[in-house]
Amino acid sequence: MKPVIALVGRPNVGKSTLFNRLTKSRDAIVADFAGLTRDRHYGDGRLGDREFIVIDTGGFEPDSTTGIVKEMAKQTKQAVAEADAVIFVVDIRLGLSAHDSEIARYLRSVNKRVHLAVNKAEGMVESPLLAEFHELGMGEPHPISSAHGQGIRSLLDAVLAPFDATERDDEAKDEGVIRLAVAGRPNVGKSTLINTWLGEERLVAFDMPGTTRDAIAVDFERNGQKFKLIDTAGLRRKGRVFEAIEKFSVVKTLQAIADAHVVLLLLDATQGVTDQDAHIAGYILDSGRAVVLAVNKWDAVDSYQRETLKRQIEQRLAFLKFAPMHQISALKRQGLAALWNAMADAYASAYRKMTTPVLTRLIQEAVEHQQPKRAGLSRPKLRYAHQGGQNPPIVVIHGNALEGVTEVYKRYLEGRIRAHYKLVGTPLKIELRSSKNPFTEKN
Repeated sequence: MKPVIALVGRPNVGKSTLFNRLTKSRDAIVADFAGLTRDRHYGDGRLGDREFIVIDTGGFEPDSTTGIVKEMAKQTKQAVAEADAVIFVVDIRLGLSAHDSEIARYLRSVNKRVHLAVNKAEGMVESPLLAEFHELGMGEPHPISSAHGQGIRSLLDAVLAPFDATERDDEAKDEGVIRLAVAGRPNVGKSTLINTWLGEERLVAFDMPGTTRDAIAVDFERNGQKFKLIDTAGLRRKGRVFEAIEKFSVVKTLQAIADAHVVLLLLDATQGVTDQDAHIAGYILDSGRAVVLAVNKWDAVDSYQRETLKRQIEQRLAFLKFAPMHQISALKRQGLAALWNAMADAYASAYRKMTTPVLTRLIQEAVEHQQPKRAGLSRPKLRYAHQGGQNPPIVVIHGNALEGVTEVYKRYLEGRIRAHYKLVGTPLKIELRSSKNPFTEKN
């Protein structure tokens, strides 16, 4: 799973600037005065092929008891609880303060991996000013410059190194195992469904939202196929989540979805399709995971509610029309066999192998049946295609003037490819690459 890294430090030491540097964005507001960041801010970061989640926090005063400073401290403690590692940011120009010592004392008490980043140290790698930060007992200080990007890569290498080894071990251990994440809003029956599959009360399942606080992995085997079932805590709308432990579950849910082969999106027939269902579905689609829809508690609604729900799914989850939908009752064990078959088909589709000759023939036949529209004076010419990746399947099409291919025509091509390979339950990405005209740059 993606490691979560929290940036912690007193006000105005450059945490938000570092956040922007790590996420390659301008998402965090940066200005030269203290206390600007008051809430937590999440972002995706990448170093080479390694991905991680970064949390920016406000200025931290662990022992504060009043006003906005107390709230900022609460937010920072929540971020530390969510994190797998912490980057403790200090300022070499301001030097070591009693405030830094308080933060270091708190970080030692929470038993997290902590890396000390001494910011604003451009050109000061060998400076004797670094020596005083050893007093914090946080290991070797990393001199960095968030504003200029100096020392960031070596800092990240140190932070991510333990997770690289763990990820390799997990991949070797899970070879041949289908990772299945069960996602959905709180109280739709995720834990009950997995208990039904396992035939025992392996997971706590209460009729109360938010029972599951973390992503729980359970090994399971069915018909000779090994699975790792991941029961994720229910996602809630941001504005309605107050407990640190509930916010923690959101991060773990997003990690579980990104790490899964197949995601089972569980809906509640008695509640209909909500904005939060659509939000979760959108994140699954953005992650490129194979997905199956299951409507739980189907036995608890009448025929009118069922028809209304089907229309809601068609309208609000139209972007998941490739995903099969099944009506189930986890409590009464209804519809579960067909659900397993759908998840197996989705996994197989996500890893379907497509040969270049067959893909090229499909594209050529599609063009013969319906050519793309002209774009200006020329018409896009699709020459050949090959597979560019799996989970989700990626088809790369080469040709000339392909920037003129419309989204409608791309959907037409997708439909032809899906029909031939019988792809269900997985997104399909089509990439267009135009050949350069060697004469365009000549006078």
